Amino acid sequence: MKMTVKRRIRFCAGHRLLRHGGKCENLHGHNYIADFYVSGEKTDDVGRIVDFSELKRLLKGWLDEHWDHAFLLAEEDDMAIKAIRSVEPHRLYLMPYNPTAENMARYLLEEVCPDLLEGTGGKAIRVGIWESEDTCAEVALDSTNSHADATSEDGVVPAEF
Repeated sequence: MKMTVKRRIRFCAGHRLLRHGGKCENLHGHNYIADFYVSGEKTDDVGRIVDFSELKRLLKGWLDEHWDHAFLLAEEDDMAIKAIRSVEPHRLYLMPYNPTAENMARYLLEEVCPDLLEGTGGKAIRVGIWESEDTCAEVALDSTNSHADATSEDGVVPAEF
């Protein structure tokens, strides 16, 4: 039987969306929420896939070290990188693509979680990034782990899962 747990982590970061064409092309920030869904088929002798405090230590630890109170910018965003680097002190995290909520969730799921969760008995199957109270992007390893079954005929996923 597969079981899934969710750990929610809050952090603050700045970014800009290169070539956005709207106000999000300006440097700005958000109070983000990251939802990590971790699945496993076995539990420990206590009955846990992974202890919630261990997930917090690993996931929040990574976010605190790399993204919290930093600017997340695309590696190709030379002007913004130069601007942030001109201020001391600064925190900057370069991403291989535009730091949209979708890409942030993708990066965490594909690049960060596999290394962090190695040896824990759990595997990240889905990550959601809340950019505001009203907007969230979610990525999943496959459609069986997403809310595809909750999607209506017009392709809209309900706001509450």
